[in-house]
Amino acid sequence: MFTEEQGRLLIALARAAIAGEFGEPATALPHPDWLDAPGAVFVTLTLAGRLRGCIGSLEAQRSLGRDLEHNARAAAFSDPRFPPLAHAELAKVKVEVSILTPAIPLAFADEADALAQLRPGVDGVILEYGWHRATFLPQVWEQLPEPRVFMSHLKQKAGLSADFWASDLRLSRYGVEKFKETDK
Repeated sequence: MFTEEQGRLLIALARAAIAGEFGEPATALPHPDWLDAPGAVFVTLTLAGRLRGCIGSLEAQRSLGRDLEHNARAAAFSDPRFPPLAHAELAKVKVEVSILTPAIPLAFADEADALAQLRPGVDGVILEYGWHRATFLPQVWEQLPEPRVFMSHLKQKAGLSADFWASDLRLSRYGVEKFKETDK
């Protein structure tokens, strides 16, 4: 479990990584040892309450600190759904950091069984089928609270039809600890 103080530091580090890409002077921020532990992080940017970028890692493959900084820059400048963040947007954008728990594969007999196992508002979900892969963070349940609708949108995000189902489709779930920047 992360503390609110740690969450504020994660947000500050993410914002500093983005600001650094605009050539802004580096902010002197602490680097406690826990940032060197392996971690998987998603960074979500919103502007006026709307998604502006979201990039992350599903598995811990580097330190939490490095993953955070990499994904903050990627959310700001490399999310293919959006143009790169403009410097003028930096002061207005809100940063949210989600630290992921390891994913756990779901065992299910069919789609109805899979849907019955999902925990709205709790589970992040990874869908995999062949080369198709997509995820929704638990926060997506706020916009798509019904499991069938949530799953239909996740399938479409993966490049599949909303009503697609196959017996070898794989689902995994994970949790997050999230910290969201508040109005200044």
